Amino acid sequence: MAAAAALVTVGAGLGLRAVATGDVAKYGGDALYTLLVLTLVVLLAPRTPPARAAGVALAVSWAVELLQLTGLPAELSARSTAARLVLGSTFNAPDLFWYVIGAAAGWLVLRAPARRRPAR
Repeated sequence: MAAAAALVTVGAGLGLRAVATGDVAKYGGDALYTLLVLTLVVLLAPRTPPARAAGVALAVSWAVELLQLTGLPAELSARSTAARLVLGSTFNAPDLFWYVIGAAAGWLVLRAPARRRPAR
C-alpha cells in the first residue's frame, strides 16, 4: 500500500509540474515532497504511528531545507540531477511551512483508517 502511495505521490508531483506554474507548482511540490518522504517512512517501517511518521517526514524535509544554507546541496545539484531532485539547491523559508502542510495531509490520510475501525 505504501509503495503504491509513493508512486501516486510521485505521479501527482509530476502532474502538478506539467499543469501548473509559479507558486502553485513550487509550493504544491514542497508539500508533495514531504508526503513522499512520509510514504517512504511507512514503507520502511509499516508499524510507525501516523504522528511519528509525519514527524519524521517533516524533520527530514526541514533538515534538507536547512542543509541548503550550507551550499553543499547547490554544489551537488550542479553535478547531479538526482541530487537536485532530492536535495534542491537554494534555501527558501516559505518551503518550511509547505512541508508542514504535506506532513499534516499525510497524517490525516494515515489516521483515516484508524477512525473507521469499530471500537472493541
